[in-house]
Order: sequence, then C-alpha cells, then structure tokens
Amino acid sequence: MNIKLVGGAALGLATMLVLSSCGSGDSGTATGDQAADGGQVTLKMVAADYGDGPGKPNSGETFWRGVVDEFQAANPGIKVDVQVINWNDIDKQVATMVQNGQVPDILQTGDYSGFVQDGLLHKVDEVLSPNVSGDLLQKFADFGKVDGTAYGIPFVSSARAMFYNKELFSKAGIAEPPKTWDELKAAAEKLKAAGVSQPFGLPLGQEEAQGESFLWMLGNGGGYKDASGKWAINSPQNVETFTYVKGLVDAGLTTPNPGTKDRKTVWEDFGAGKVGMVNGGPMSIPIFDAAGLKDYGVTAIPGKAGPLDTTLGVMDWIMAFNKNGHPAEIKKFLDFFYTGSAAQKISDTYKLLPVTNGGIEKLSGDEKLKPFLDALPNASFYPFQDPKWAVVNPQIKQTIGGAVKDDPAKVLGELQKTAESS
Repeated sequence: MNIKLVGGAALGLATMLVLSSCGSGDSGTATGDQAADGGQVTLKMVAADYGDGPGKPNSGETFWRGVVDEFQAANPGIKVDVQVINWNDIDKQVATMVQNGQVPDILQTGDYSGFVQDGLLHKVDEVLSPNVSGDLLQKFADFGKVDGTAYGIPFVSSARAMFYNKELFSKAGIAEPPKTWDELKAAAEKLKAAGVSQPFGLPLGQEEAQGESFLWMLGNGGGYKDASGKWAINSPQNVETFTYVKGLVDAGLTTPNPGTKDRKTVWEDFGAGKVGMVNGGPMSIPIFDAAGLKDYGVTAIPGKAGPLDTTLGVMDWIMAFNKNGHPAEIKKFLDFFYTGSAAQKISDTYKLLPVTNGGIEKLSGDEKLKPFLDALPNASFYPFQDPKWAVVNPQIKQTIGGAVKDDPAKVLGELQKTAESS
C-alpha cells in the first residue's frame, strides 16, 4: 500500500504482531487461519484506543474484551483476537503489517481509502447485512465509497464546537463567547490579562492536528481541497489562516508550543481551569467531567467573519481485509456489533456519536450531546475518499504544527507537494 512509513524499518515485525488477546482461550494464528481443534475460526482484529491507555478503566482493551466475550458466547465457533493500538502509532504499525503481508481480518481506525487501491478490502455488502447497512446514516455511508463502491463502514462519528470556561470569562469581564477571529483574539487578550495561562487551547500535535487545522481553515473558506476537488492545502485562504493563528501563538494567547501538544493534554488543561477556550467534541466531555469542571458553555466555532455555518464531522472507520478468506465470520461479528449493545456502549463510554439512525434516535434526549447531534447534518469532512489522504493525513499530523512556528506558506507548500506527488 502506498503509505509512507515513519521509522518502519526500525520496527521489528515480531513486535508488530504481538497481540493483546481480548478473547478467552488460546490466541489464533496471525493470519486468522482455522485452529487445529474442531475447525474454529480465529479473526484477527486491530483497533484504535479511544480510552486513556492500557490498564485504565476506559481502555480500548477493556471495551473490546467486553464486546468479544459477549460475541464469542453467542458464536462459539468464532474467536476474535484484538490488538488495541494508541492513535499516535496505529497508522505506522498497520502499514508495517500490510507491507509484510500480515494483514488483520478487521481493522478499526481513522482511514480506509489507502487500502482500496491495492485491492485489499472486502466490499461492504460482502461483510455487512443489508438491514444493518440500511440503518447507517446515508451521508456518512456515502463517504465510505470509492468510485461508487462501499469499502469503509462508518464506526463512530463526532462533530466539533467550541467550549468556553464561564467562570474564567466572568473574571476576565467577557460578556459572551466570541463569534469571529478578532473577537476570539480580544477575548484571549482579556483572559491573559486576568492570569489565564492558556487563553485559547491549540492542540497541533500528532494526535489530531489535521482536525484542529481543518476547523481554522473552514473559518476562512478554506480546506484541504477546493470546490473542484483539487488539493489546496497551500491556498491563499489557508496561508492567511495560519498566519493569523501564528500571530495568536506569538502573542502568547494560546497553548505554548502548540505543535507539541495533543488534544487530550489540552482538554485536560481545560478541565483543570487552565484554558479559557478550546475546540472539542462530545468525547471531550468525560475528560471535563473527570476533572470536576461543570461551569462551561458550548458554542459554534468562530470564523474570520462570523461563526461557522458548518463544522468538522469526524468519522472513524471499520473495514474488512480479504486476504484471510473469512467474510462470513466477519459479517457475523460486524452485524453483532451494530445491532447489539456494543455500538451503544461505545457512545456511552466515550461520548462518541452513533452512525446509525437508530443510535441517533436513542441519544436524542441527551442535552450534553444535543449541540453535536444538531451539527452533524451540515458537517464537513476530511477527503476520505481520495486514496492520497492515507499519505497526506500522517504528514499533516507530523508537520502542520510548524505552520504556527515557522513560515506558514513554506510548511503548507510542502504538504501540498506531498498531496500532488503521492
């Protein structure tokens, strides 16, 4: 697959393939072949960790162990071994697996399109029953298609808004949340004068720099592509955007050294009362709750001339590889996930939004989630369907933070070259 590996040569294959088994009993083989005893099939699954890491109550291992145990009890002929990987590492580890021909049966991560061009994935209709796929939110399901054929299955979704600390706003004499960039800057200046160490939380580290950057681009009519579908990372609008943000950073109005800060760290700082404003999603709420922060508001993200009339809609994906020959078993597992309690549990555990009509209906009465549920229909998305996104996205994560430290035009220009040459 056409993915740039980061330090891939230094990563031992054996290390890549050591699985954290979330099922019970013996692990299956790396390729998911039939076990020697009774023809039991073992599915290999790789998934991203939405929690706080190994050993934590909300860890991905804990979540998937519960799902797998329930599934295996209902399907004794199928075992599922799950390897859960941190978001910062999953892309390069999966790339190494694929490069070495050790593909999983099921992968859950942030992108699918790069695998399509090499013919590695099952079509969705081969591994998901029609009644299940028919309940998926149509706009989301359409983003799982390449050249009209669906390969990616929406896994969970999210939208973005701006959180602001009401107590800090009151102390700084800010009457209402900002609607424009200049109002945001003015509010940040008042917060700084009131002693707030991070007036605006700006995570441009590798965890999700592409998301924070996209929100700022949208605020100036920009994006990763233009209206015609051409890559436009270094468009005049985007250069202007990052020049403005760089000014905020240089004035000490943001998180210090934002290119080194991940969103979870900044959200924790917001929960601790160190940050006045921060962009986030429903998955931010458990972090704020854990810190004991109650007095915060949620508002539309400010743009250059006014609040965004769209926002970043995020979908993570689940997909099935075709090498190991287990479409029937994969279908049983995926149908189980979407129709049973598992999809609801992931929303409850991580405050992520469902991708099915039934799931959205169940959450419609949750007041904390309402601003994000309301934002989903008019959301804007990453260019998932372009296979080049699988190359461009990791590069954005690694380098775009430099656009608020060095020359924005140069940093965005290098990313544009990556998009045009990959």
